[in-house]
Amino acid sequence: MKKILVLTSGGDSPGMNAAIRAIAKLGAAGGMQVFGVQEGYDGLIDGRFRELTKALPDGHLTVDNEVEAAGGQGGTLLGSARSSRFREVAGRAEAKKQMDKVGAEGLIVIGGNGSLTGAHALAVEHGVKVMGIPGSIDNDIGCTATSLGVDTALNTIVQACDHISDTARAHRRAFLVEVMGRDCGYLAMASAVAMAADAALMREQGKSEEQLVQDVAGIIRNGFARGKRRILIIKAEGVQVSCTKLVRLTEDLMRLELPNLEIRATVLGHVVRGGNPSYSDRAVAGRLGLGAVQGLVSGATDEMVAWLPVVSGGIATPDSSVQRFPLERVLEETRALIDGTSPVTKRRLVLMGKAAGVLSL
Repeated sequence: MKKILVLTSGGDSPGMNAAIRAIAKLGAAGGMQVFGVQEGYDGLIDGRFRELTKALPDGHLTVDNEVEAAGGQGGTLLGSARSSRFREVAGRAEAKKQMDKVGAEGLIVIGGNGSLTGAHALAVEHGVKVMGIPGSIDNDIGCTATSLGVDTALNTIVQACDHISDTARAHRRAFLVEVMGRDCGYLAMASAVAMAADAALMREQGKSEEQLVQDVAGIIRNGFARGKRRILIIKAEGVQVSCTKLVRLTEDLMRLELPNLEIRATVLGHVVRGGNPSYSDRAVAGRLGLGAVQGLVSGATDEMVAWLPVVSGGIATPDSSVQRFPLERVLEETRALIDGTSPVTKRRLVLMGKAAGVLSL
């Protein structure tokens, strides 16, 4: 294998650049040219490629300086986008033509559910040798214990909530903080435990608007009755009631019993997605990048490399923490995570339920 491509697609996540750097370095060490695809699958369709490796005078390959420097930065130096054209058969056929034109023998896709779905389609329809790397701060990808960006996102949330807690205690105030997580409430759950927040609200709990208001009111009521100066509730964006509406409805409900109650709503939004990757995300990115490159070189295709797999049946790699799984199975597990039928989701909810009484103390 002499030439491979790497692309990032969908939502960006800290660690993507570290994975790109690792892939470029590993390619150069193995005598392979590595090209980056700009702007995700749209760039693949249009043939927008840039070389990430470069030849030295002695004929050996090295890594472009920008790629080297970007490894410690958030976002993705290749750009990312969601492509409506790639969802069509004609778009995927054109992408294959562009790969053939540049002589690419393999493709590594870094991204979430939609990105991996596209990679699977390329492998099935056109026989493209494809390897996936999970990249999603929501931690909503099947088979893998974590995805690129999750650790950095949690560190960002914890730091923000530390700051919020300082001012909350100063004024004896309640805060409702919304974090990212449209289909998966992992960030809300994990950060609530790390922060010893009073509660975590997630879509997976399936609560109605009325139940949410009653729950938030009860948490605030009981917390202040115990003499607490800070009430912190972390809400995933997937909960359908908006942060500001939930605050307003709760204040209205409690106006008579706590006339001076002030609840503050804070939406962290895309702050959670940005920032330089943590040590963990950089290390995992490098090791998943190694697994992906080794997989392609060995002839594997239509697979994703997973970190500390949460399901059995993966394909072993030289790294005991990394296994490969067929993309079809990854996508099935991802659907189960999101619709709540996965044992992983069920286990998370059970654990969160057991922790609820402790967090509110």
